[in-house]
Amino acid sequence: MEHMIAYVQRLWPHQPRMVLILGSGLGDIAARMLTDPVVIPYAHIPSFPQTTVLGHAGEWVCGHWHGVPVVLLRGRVHMYEGYAPDTVTVPLRLARALGAQTLIQTNAAGAINTSFAVGDLMLITDHINAMGRNPLVGNNEDALGPRFPDMSNAYSKRLRVMAQQAAAHCACPLRQGVYVGVLGPSFETPAEIRMLRAWGADAVGMSTVPETIAAVHAGMDVLGISCVSNMAAGILDQPLTHEEVMEAGE
Repeated sequence: MEHMIAYVQRLWPHQPRMVLILGSGLGDIAARMLTDPVVIPYAHIPSFPQTTVLGHAGEWVCGHWHGVPVVLLRGRVHMYEGYAPDTVTVPLRLARALGAQTLIQTNAAGAINTSFAVGDLMLITDHINAMGRNPLVGNNEDALGPRFPDMSNAYSKRLRVMAQQAAAHCACPLRQGVYVGVLGPSFETPAEIRMLRAWGADAVGMSTVPETIAAVHAGMDVLGISCVSNMAAGILDQPLTHEEVMEAGE
């Protein structure tokens, strides 16, 4: 981690207050948000995991957002790409080591809640880890956080209130619900969606949960927003495709 920190600090000698992870199809936000951005390809950061998924540019973007120093990650890595859970959280760990105290993460998700529609934004109130993996498995690094972190308020109530106020201010409809993270990369079956709905999930995706767990472990505040990119399997009589996810994100 030390060589990653040194490399990024050499190119952008600021301490970020926040890290924003941009999900599938949402990476173009970076170009519109930051002033004086510094773009660092993931491939240039020593030992940094590389994304292989369409719609994830693989860029570490530093800059200021309304005067606040932030880091935007244009794309994430996933366990379905073959990465271990602790590797998936390396970008988040790096941002935390550089000083980030808040994590805002976005994702593209399938709607399990049939009252949702494609294009809706869903404020994540809680999550279900159905990935069968946890990034904290193994020896605990006490310098990062406790062995058994409390997840009862994983998605900060304070930040959720702020998000609701911001959405109301700009007249942006904002749903709320529970996100369930699955391993992937295959989309879920209709039977699996019925099971996840019975569990209390409103949207499903293949990311977000590992980063949230690692962030809470490290004492960060977390806000999560899902972009509904498609209706989950079995709701509509049509196949699911990644292209559909990308179009909805755009």
